[in-house]
Amino acid sequence: MAEFPPLKNDLILRAARGEKTERAPVWIMRQAGRYLPEFREMREKYDFFTICRTPELATLVTLQPINRYEGLFDAAIIFSDILVIPQALGLVVEMLPGKGPHFPSPLVVPTDIDKLNHNVDVNKELGYVFDAITMTRKALEGRVPLLGFIGAPWTLMAYMIEGGGSNTLSKAKTWLFKYPEESKRLLQIITDVAVNFLIGQIKAGAQMVQIFESWGGELSPHDFKLFSLPYIKEIADKVKKQLKDDAVPMTIFCKGSWYALESLTEIGYDTISLDWTIDPTYAKSITKGRVTLQGNMDPNVLYGGDETIRSTVKTMLEAFGTNERYIVNLGHGILPTVDPEAVRVFLETVHSVGLELNKKN
Repeated sequence: MAEFPPLKNDLILRAARGEKTERAPVWIMRQAGRYLPEFREMREKYDFFTICRTPELATLVTLQPINRYEGLFDAAIIFSDILVIPQALGLVVEMLPGKGPHFPSPLVVPTDIDKLNHNVDVNKELGYVFDAITMTRKALEGRVPLLGFIGAPWTLMAYMIEGGGSNTLSKAKTWLFKYPEESKRLLQIITDVAVNFLIGQIKAGAQMVQIFESWGGELSPHDFKLFSLPYIKEIADKVKKQLKDDAVPMTIFCKGSWYALESLTEIGYDTISLDWTIDPTYAKSITKGRVTLQGNMDPNVLYGGDETIRSTVKTMLEAFGTNERYIVNLGHGILPTVDPEAVRVFLETVHSVGLELNKKN
């Protein structure tokens, strides 16, 4: 493994491990991206996936929020995309301006699974992510930890069949109900790549990782147990087993899957990220301090003005606590039209209120 500068701020890692913290650490999903004018300037010059595949560019983008909000973020997250795994499996994925991801040739019938690359060499197909992580980790100079991430198998499967975003996921769900065994075969193929990809990210320098089950809430509790839970559990089990002492904290984010909170607590993740529909008191009563909680402010609050942001952050910190088992975040990714100065208010409030509340405790 590469040599890296010593870490100056380990707040988020301590929180993930359940250790006491002097305040709750904070980062934002999609913090490197479309809401920043410096990122939009770069996108005028480069295609989205060109940035992902060029370590020097991915490093620059990852550092943009860290540099803009100097001393306010407690983690950086590598600039990449969950859909690099489908690309590694052999599917073409385009990022269309104003529309998002598009698969020109999605999976239509189960026999299409045979067209996928079943022997993915992650170093060959996804090595650019590893290079970006190593480069970024060095460029951070220990200011904050670096997070890696992947998309969860069900979420990736849905994209691969729908051909992009979807309001109903009717095509992907047709597979689940009409071809359940073939669906499980596809989910296992994705899982195997996901495990190796996460291990590679950690070996490259990622100090914490997050798994995004962005479409988990589109499944019923019964179907979640069949087509999501076993695979995200397998990812945590295998990554930690193979890395042993080199394992890092792992976070699971299942948007909309409030009903699975008890199950998610028991499958090997250190942190559970919550969307804004889950009440902090309920989440704490279910998890009982067994895992660290992350989240869960509605991203739209950032449109509400400074006073609304401050009061919402204060309420959230009072509910979750500020010195143990909590990481501040939004309940989903930051929206592209948010004013960057609203983010500054959010971050500064997390710092000031968190320290103030800790003094009272």
